[in-house]
Amino acid sequence: MTAPSPAPVAAADAPMVQRADHDGFAVLTLNRPASRNALSDAMIAALQKQLDAIATDVSLRAVVIAAHGPAFCAGHDLKEITGHRDDADRGRRFFADLMARCSAMMQTIVALPVPVIAAVEGVATAAGCQLVASCDLAVAGANARFATPGVNIGLFCSTPMVALSRNVSRKHAMEMLLTGEMIGAEDAARMGLVNQVAPAGEALDGACAFAARIAAKSRLTLRTGKQAFYEQLEMGLADAYDYAARVMVENMMARDAEEGIGAFVEKRQPVWREA
Repeated sequence: MTAPSPAPVAAADAPMVQRADHDGFAVLTLNRPASRNALSDAMIAALQKQLDAIATDVSLRAVVIAAHGPAFCAGHDLKEITGHRDDADRGRRFFADLMARCSAMMQTIVALPVPVIAAVEGVATAAGCQLVASCDLAVAGANARFATPGVNIGLFCSTPMVALSRNVSRKHAMEMLLTGEMIGAEDAARMGLVNQVAPAGEALDGACAFAARIAAKSRLTLRTGKQAFYEQLEMGLADAYDYAARVMVENMMARDAEEGIGAFVEKRQPVWREA
């Protein structure tokens, strides 16, 4: 499918995160290209506000996160961080609050009742790479590059490590974290950080195609499945099967499961009713 055109890049006083709703999914666009869409305190707050609104919007079944400009997201705003070195505590309180708010925002993505898909063009570094890893799916343009380069400036990417290490193998994660070197889109796909590589400039097309396919599903089923996926990952094998079996039974009791099975048997399209 052809992706909906993102909202045009606006003036500096335009929303930091723009939202455009489509048929069953929303596109959130990071809109501070001049700062390479860095996760400043204000950007984190803007993205958190949009995610909180989406969490209760029963019309949506998927979300795409994209960005304006040559960078998807360059991580935390190092100029903002440096500015707080002049605080009485040398920035400790600000740094702690910033990390807490950023971590909460990343966890909101994981806890959101609908899948979140990153559409990555350009670079996604440090907390920007963390943002990609926190999404449920990701499509990268062929020009996309990823890195956790904090080690190069004396600041190990510890919080990005949490999301990264839950997406790729340990050795791949350690390679990225210890070297700080950029990897290309194809390597990111090979490592499992992204699902697909699209031609340069077409990541949004691929992400919206994912979103459109997902949007045809039952929202209740998507919510049930996404929550169960992340819950069982933290369990041992036997506990995971016990938990998943309970989820399966509850899911089978839902009206949408009854409708979906009935539609399959009757060879017709299901009509979803539950959110």
